[in-house]
Amino acid sequence: MKINLIALAVAGTLTTTLFITGCQSASEADNKQQLQVSPLSANPLFVASTLQYQAPDFNIIKDEHFQPALEQGIKEHYQQVLMIANNNDKATFANTIVALETSGELLNRAANVFYNLASTDSNPTLRKIQGEMAPKMAVHSDNIQLNSALFSRIDSLYQQRQQLGLSAEEIRLIEVYHQRFIMAGAKLTDQQKAQIRLLNEEQSTLTNEFSQRLLRLTKEIAVVVDSEEELAGLSVNELRAAKADASAQGLEGKYLLSITNTTRQPVLAKLENRELRQRVWQASSTRGMSGDNETASLVSRLAQLRAERAALLGYDSWADYTLAPQMAKTPEAVYEMFGSMVPAVVANTEKEAADIQMMINKTGADFTLAPWDWAFYAEKVRKEKYDLDAASIKPYFEFNRVLEDGVFFTLEKLYGVTFKPRPDLPVYHKDVKAYEMFDVDGSSMAIFYADHFAREGKRGGAWMSAFVTQSTLLNSKPVVVNVMNIKKAPEGQPTYVSYDEVTTMFHEMGHGTHGMFSKVTYPSLSGTAVTRDFVEFPSTFEEDWAAHPEVLANYAKHYQTGEMIPDELLQKLLKSRSFNQGFDTLEYMAAALVDLEWHSLPADAPLQDVAQFEAAALKKHGVDIAAVPPRYKSTYFAHAFPGGYSASYYAYMWSEILAADAFAYVQTQGGLNREIGMKYRKTIREVGNSVPPMEAYKAFRGQEPTTEALLKRRGLN
Repeated sequence: MKINLIALAVAGTLTTTLFITGCQSASEADNKQQLQVSPLSANPLFVASTLQYQAPDFNIIKDEHFQPALEQGIKEHYQQVLMIANNNDKATFANTIVALETSGELLNRAANVFYNLASTDSNPTLRKIQGEMAPKMAVHSDNIQLNSALFSRIDSLYQQRQQLGLSAEEIRLIEVYHQRFIMAGAKLTDQQKAQIRLLNEEQSTLTNEFSQRLLRLTKEIAVVVDSEEELAGLSVNELRAAKADASAQGLEGKYLLSITNTTRQPVLAKLENRELRQRVWQASSTRGMSGDNETASLVSRLAQLRAERAALLGYDSWADYTLAPQMAKTPEAVYEMFGSMVPAVVANTEKEAADIQMMINKTGADFTLAPWDWAFYAEKVRKEKYDLDAASIKPYFEFNRVLEDGVFFTLEKLYGVTFKPRPDLPVYHKDVKAYEMFDVDGSSMAIFYADHFAREGKRGGAWMSAFVTQSTLLNSKPVVVNVMNIKKAPEGQPTYVSYDEVTTMFHEMGHGTHGMFSKVTYPSLSGTAVTRDFVEFPSTFEEDWAAHPEVLANYAKHYQTGEMIPDELLQKLLKSRSFNQGFDTLEYMAAALVDLEWHSLPADAPLQDVAQFEAAALKKHGVDIAAVPPRYKSTYFAHAFPGGYSASYYAYMWSEILAADAFAYVQTQGGLNREIGMKYRKTIREVGNSVPPMEAYKAFRGQEPTTEALLKRRGLN
């Protein structure tokens, strides 16, 4: 997942999380600013870091530095924007667009550090700041995007862009600005702008509250187990970890099973105790429906107010509004994509369910397959079909070897880049490791942070973000982070990763290199600042290299002996990759369709009952299989509600079409080799959003993609 910390999307270098909320008077802000702003010498965020590529100096940045820097950053940036908007000189590319691109330095720097830490290493202080800053960031966003004088200057440049003697990238930048301002409401009347501000205020409040409740829920719903006997099926290391987690929460002598952010829970594949499996699944699937941290009411209102905002902007629904600038263009195109796949996916899933029910019966059990049974018995079916024992594979997938001999090795083979550990660079948590990336000629390109292990204070999931984005205009090089939630082994024990986690490591580095390979002039077009349904393409493309024979031979080695994974075991693993693809695809599609249905509601629709709405949406599209619930239910659908993927969760599959087609094409060009890798790097990774997505794809592939490779990739054809 790519987390775009782009909030305002208006001032080039300003890349913060989107918080759209309410106002405060200038006098109140000024008075508070005078009270809170630390002297420059006392607040490291007020000046550019002296570390390489302005990497944050985490040794000296403290929690108390963030709010003063953010508030002063807003103040300074707004003054810069007013000077641009009120310039008496005729609008030019330099005095308007370039000026915006170079504004907001302090806010950009402070926000990039703050919002990254708020996601990866949160604490009560950071959460309090996040809540307090949400309305202020929203006001700032509105004050820029709804400024009539500023839009007038941008619009005048847009109208004459082809006659100004500009480069293709400069014309593209004007078009991006113009579209963003219009979609923010720049053409609305003053009365409509006032309405937009109120909706933005409420949305910011609700999305921030949603995120905070989810974070609290993660701790609240962890399943406490009294005895080791109940945990039959877990390994010795897993038992130790569960006991250590319980002890850390003051539950001595007990065991704690943490709940991940998806409906499906990895531990369900191992627990032999059916009653405990049901407890775990219900803790996961019912979260947010009731209690102090319920999110159901937030879901209903967020969907409603987004529909109201879309209507003000002239769209039938939030989905219509959101998809207009994407590759898909319309919700109908997305529904058509999914609709064309539903019959094959459902048929595959039903066959898998029948095989699992047979396995349940075969073991002497007398019950009908339920959601909490699927993973456990699917593993038995997998083992029988492929004679594949997941436990026998794990020693060949040790974390460090996968990262350095798998992910890094692949990047060197394809793109010529190498990674060197940088233990001298400060990190924000002891589990984070810093690297420097070098190009094929030995020149330094970027700083990369690897933050792969789960911990309290980190939100669930996996993502890439940036502390510094690339721009030749600003002479800045990328400082990028990859984040995951791998369960770290107890001290002194090797951390093994599942094959799914292996592919996720490759996936997130696909995002990472999309940011680190960027070679554009303007920060607004840099790296991953592309459409939602294109941004997942480079990351998904990277996944399939995890199974490439040459790559596997380099990293799939036994942790203790160094012996390569036996060919027989490897072939079983590769053949089993298409197993359970009906389930995997259906649970994803179900979530994507629920997201799109929520955001296809018209502005006059009443508040919805969450459970009833979900059930109706699944039935409408023929994906209502009881044993296969959506990957995310609405009440913990972080992508769609507090996150930036509202009406856009479909983007993973849309991007997968591109990725599968591109990967298949690469194999016809010799596969893992520098020549095709560099072509891909130059045409896709380096151009950011300076080229329209489909143009970039055709420059690499020579044609638009088809779905043939996708169906083959998922074993559905």
